[in-house]
Amino acid sequence: MTKIKVGIVGTGFIGPAHIEALRRLPNVEVAALCEVTIELAEAKAKQLGIPRWYTFDELMKQDDIECVHICTPNFLHYSQSKAALLAGKHVVCEKPLAKDLHEAEELVELAAKSGKVNAVHFNLRYYPLVRQMKTMREKGDLGDVYSIIGSYLQDWLFYETDYNWRLEPDKSGDSRAIADIGSHLMDIIEYITGLKTVEVMADFNTVHPTRKKPLKAIETYSGKMLQPEDYADVNITTEDHANVLLRFDNGNRGSITVSQVSAGRKNQLKLEISGSKKTFAWNSEAPNEVWLGNRDQANQVLMRDPSLAYPEASAIMTFPGGHNEGFPDTSKQLFKEVYAAIEQGKQPEKPSYPTFADGYRELLICEKILESTRKQAWVKI
Repeated sequence: MTKIKVGIVGTGFIGPAHIEALRRLPNVEVAALCEVTIELAEAKAKQLGIPRWYTFDELMKQDDIECVHICTPNFLHYSQSKAALLAGKHVVCEKPLAKDLHEAEELVELAAKSGKVNAVHFNLRYYPLVRQMKTMREKGDLGDVYSIIGSYLQDWLFYETDYNWRLEPDKSGDSRAIADIGSHLMDIIEYITGLKTVEVMADFNTVHPTRKKPLKAIETYSGKMLQPEDYADVNITTEDHANVLLRFDNGNRGSITVSQVSAGRKNQLKLEISGSKKTFAWNSEAPNEVWLGNRDQANQVLMRDPSLAYPEASAIMTFPGGHNEGFPDTSKQLFKEVYAAIEQGKQPEKPSYPTFADGYRELLICEKILESTRKQAWVKI
């Protein structure tokens, strides 16, 4: 088997997660990585067991690297995805696709013109029971969607001493909690229900208007603490917490809450979708079961089991029932579909995976949510 050679751009929290998932695919070889300096690239490559290392410009010159994964901070996504497409590479980009709609639109157009496979890492779609809920809705099991309640809660920015580049608008954009994790929530809502969000009313809150920025390097999610003299005060303008009311194109309503300051919630996305036949309830911290609510019969809990799921969902299950699949499996299943397309050499007409166009869509919703909180008014999408 001739393996597709891949280059990884960026080795923070998410880069190694991509590497681990890619190594579980038989038709893929993680052949190279790049970092901001060649010294850092070499150190990371040796740490992660990758044979070749480069700076970004040098990686783009490697003709045998067919696909690159952009796993860098948000402000680099546009320029690096564009450079990769122009270098003739297929591209998998972390979300958000870009910092603004103009950049995202340019990437969508460039990707379409190039014909190259393009994907955005909305991996939470690939929990098998998320696909099961989507398929159940498509087959009429849910009925008409009446209402949607969603939340995405984390606590990794709970303390004022918690700090990360995502807190800095020049690196992350003018929205943080909504753009960072809220984009996953909005994507998964539209993916499962098939509805489009057409209007939003948002209210943001910055719980810590001043944070303590470490003067020494500290890794994301590490939980490490420094001494008081190792911090500098920084004013924060992006949201720690957000509430958003939603109106959908079927005339019905929903609401979401997004927070990065909810103590004890490490990475919890919850959804409750009420239809005319059933209610679906699902929690990403217990992803191998979905609650099915009924009006006139006993409620049910469906466990993740390929023998009980629709074929569309069992296609992204690797293990039998009772053998749990979690976060790392979502990336593997997404990349499996992406690299099936790369083997064909071009973007399919109707990709099964999230594309640059989906990245544009979520950026559009996030920008309208940001506009709404600034105006304190309903904003049309």
